Amino acid sequence: MVKKVMRDGQVGVLISHGWGSGFYTWGAPLQAIFDEKLIYLIENEKFDEAVEYVSLTYPNVYTGGVHDLRVHWIDEGVEFFIDEYDGAEDIVFKENVNWITA
Repeated sequence: MVKKVMRDGQVGVLISHGWGSGFYTWGAPLQAIFDEKLIYLIENEKFDEAVEYVSLTYPNVYTGGVHDLRVHWIDEGVEFFIDEYDGAEDIVFKENVNWITA
């Protein structure tokens, strides 16, 4: 089970908004988008420290998207996925997807 940062009934989720390289969609493991120390570093705009932390903690992860990480607070239990286009990641909520059934 992945440990998550909780505040006021919401879960902190990291996604990279910058063009060029993603974070989770470019190979970061699930636990990285919920990582308590990484969320702290990003919230405090310590991006160089965040790159170093990712390099040490998740050695096989490309760090190009770390400078563009932002924390999103999502209500606990809400289902979502992270979509990416040209490196820019976005959160897509299950309730907003119109599934097609064959």
